[in-house]
Amino acid sequence: MASHRRPKQPTPAYTGVLTATAAAAVALSTQSASADPLPDPNKKGVQAQIDRLYEEATQATEKYSGAKEKAGKLEKQVGDLQDAAARRQDGLNELRNQLGSVATAQYRSGGLDPSVQLMLSTDPDSYLDKASDMERLSDRQAETLKQYLSQQRALQQQRARAGEQLKALQETRKELGSRKKEIQGKLAKAQSLLNSLSAEERAERAAKEERVNRDSDRVDLGNEASASQRGAAAFAAAKSRVGMPYVWGATGPNSFDCSGLTSWAFQQAGVSIPRTSQAQADVGTRINSQSALKPGDLIIMRTDLSHVGFYAGNGQILHSPKPGAQVRYESIARSGMPFMWGVRL
Repeated sequence: MASHRRPKQPTPAYTGVLTATAAAAVALSTQSASADPLPDPNKKGVQAQIDRLYEEATQATEKYSGAKEKAGKLEKQVGDLQDAAARRQDGLNELRNQLGSVATAQYRSGGLDPSVQLMLSTDPDSYLDKASDMERLSDRQAETLKQYLSQQRALQQQRARAGEQLKALQETRKELGSRKKEIQGKLAKAQSLLNSLSAEERAERAAKEERVNRDSDRVDLGNEASASQRGAAAFAAAKSRVGMPYVWGATGPNSFDCSGLTSWAFQQAGVSIPRTSQAQADVGTRINSQSALKPGDLIIMRTDLSHVGFYAGNGQILHSPKPGAQVRYESIARSGMPFMWGVRL
């Protein structure tokens, strides 16, 4: 006959441990099923680095655009000085021919007057200081000589200024190359970091950017009137560029950086403003309060004044924000850039 023993009962303490362990397991299981997964700190860091590099690239772009604008002005100044020097040289050649005719006539009549040798002297200014020599020339001849020397000095000064401007132009071109290399380096590094993200993460980032662009089409700008006719015309031109891509150094009409958009838009309104955001910050009447802004006013952003856009009404900015983005409307508060002041033309 089989033996049937009663199983040994667990002690109360052991039962308590099992119960607590089971409860904890259930709680952890429930929490894991209901809570979102914790964000990957590495992923967040890479995204922040990409955004920072894009911001640094836009700041460097404004410096590049400033150097490019300066180079354009210097090129014109050098060209004008060289043209003026060429014209002055033509005038000197004509005066030299006149003096040569005087020398030839005097030589044929019995000898070359020492005073006529002024035009051949290596130091004509000191020669002219001798009044006794000047007395041997007629008034007309003396006036021609004075005119010649005056024109010669002016030519030397023009050539010296042209040389200085040419040196400045060469230095500015060197800065341009340095800025371009800096921008391309930051964009390349940002792209490398972007490529390090998974396909899902890149798609998520692109979708987020697309949502911001799409929301731009539905923004409520209110019914505020522009403060000036110029601002209204420039703002209207900028609105027609919504959806165009950000490209560093671009001034339109189909791609823009931030100050490229604002300078292009005012150009369409018949107004010429400086190329960079820093220079645009000082072109008109400063508006320190956001509540006093009107559509068409420029908005200067960041403490280094490296970003600019148009106030669009209802707390919105119309701008070309960064690489990978489009010209769009965006909340000033959510742009991630501190407002410095507005500018009204």
